[in-house]
Amino acid sequence: MRVQLSLAALLAVLASAAPVPAAAEGGPAWDACFALTSTPDERVTACSTVIDTKSETGRRLAGAYCSRGHGLTEKRELDAALSDLDEAVRLDPDYACAYNNRGRVYNFKRDYDRAIADYDQAIKLDPSLALAYNNRGDSRYNKGDLDGAIADFDAAIKRNPNYARAYANRGYVYARKHDTAHALADFSTRIKLAPDLIAYIDRGNVYRDTEQLDRAAADYGEAIRLAPTDARGWRNRGMIRLYQGDNKGGVADYDKALQYDPSDVFSWNNRGQARMRLGDKQGAIADLRKALELEPGLQTAQESLRKLGAL
Repeated sequence: MRVQLSLAALLAVLASAAPVPAAAEGGPAWDACFALTSTPDERVTACSTVIDTKSETGRRLAGAYCSRGHGLTEKRELDAALSDLDEAVRLDPDYACAYNNRGRVYNFKRDYDRAIADYDQAIKLDPSLALAYNNRGDSRYNKGDLDGAIADFDAAIKRNPNYARAYANRGYVYARKHDTAHALADFSTRIKLAPDLIAYIDRGNVYRDTEQLDRAAADYGEAIRLAPTDARGWRNRGMIRLYQGDNKGGVADYDKALQYDPSDVFSWNNRGQARMRLGDKQGAIADLRKALELEPGLQTAQESLRKLGAL
């Protein structure tokens, strides 16, 4: 599931629990430690400067550790992130941000019980924290508790009706439960709030799985329009075109998909299948062999190469 702590959400937590002072009060390093525009590397460097100068104490210092822990988590330096977030909790045991961000590290480590315990504590300290409900829903989902996950996403949305990520996550769980109506409703709300490539792909996938192929193709087309250099929109629409018998259109879409992601084994395989149907034997053989090079045990590619007398 694509559940994540966005940078904007992190700053919202910090703003509610540890307001960021004006630049003159904190200085450039402090500002960069908490700035919305800071990259993970910039965040880690700036927060390290704040911490190393030993100029802050209490919640302000805990905030610097919490923010650096977030940056380290984004870099997937999970042990270092955990150390920072442990320190943030030690410095200020009543700081919801630290528990929420530490829960996310445990979630990445697949220690879901510890993650849930930290989210529980974050919610206890700040019952209005929609982010913690959303993240706890992720961990519950990862444990296989789909109903518990939906309850948490419900709670996140109740506290923040414009929380696009929570709608997306709840829609994903509804899709897993084969509740198509609710899944489509949530993905459509997500698109209204924050239309992006993933939003359209998620809804397109539900349309695809329920054989609403024209609607699926339209959503994948929107994904392509929004992110034309991302392979995912192209390869998803390419699959729909093959389902619809449009092999030439499928080849054209897979051409683009492979231009932007030449490592995707299924794009090679599917373009090979389309070329085989179009009578392009040599093109099909080349594509299917490339698919097998990337995934030697791919059965569909092996079977097709045998039919072509090339294996």
